[in-house]
Amino acid sequence: MANSLHEQLLKAGLVDEKKLKQARHASPKKKKKGKGAATTEPAQPSAAEEARRREAERSRELNRQQKEAAERKALEAQIRQLIDAHRQDREGGEIPYNFQHGKTIRHLHVTPEQRDRLGNGRMAIVTLEDGYEVVTREGADKIAARDATRVVVCNDPEPRDKAKDEDDPYAGYEIPDDLMW
Repeated sequence: MANSLHEQLLKAGLVDEKKLKQARHASPKKKKKGKGAATTEPAQPSAAEEARRREAERSRELNRQQKEAAERKALEAQIRQLIDAHRQDREGGEIPYNFQHGKTIRHLHVTPEQRDRLGNGRMAIVTLEDGYEVVTREGADKIAARDATRVVVCNDPEPRDKAKDEDDPYAGYEIPDDLMW
């Protein structure tokens, strides 16, 4: 078995030395096309290759959709957790707080303190499933960073405009205590 195939064929007498040398020195050479030879067009993809390509494309699309669905679900879970962490208890709320959501006017019963905080922007109203919840301003900011459509009411405390104060002819007059209610 130590003998190579070439040597075995030579011993058997099936080839001679001349053919053995030719086989050793021969290399597969590409045939050159002549000037008159017609060029062949690139082969069309076979039906199997086309089917594999379509299947791979469909698979990538399904994977992308599943990934987006998983991301939406994770985002919903984060928002729900933020609302639970920053929710304010409305127990004992007797004052209706009216707000606009879309084209409809809604209301929540809140305490007087919560109404004041909602008015000056220290609290906000967000949607949770089919209802509304009152949360702190920090919680509303975190929720808005993830999904701004979930924050329904978040009043910004606007500093008084100094230009208005300069034009006010009564700016220098003090309001007497007995006129305030």
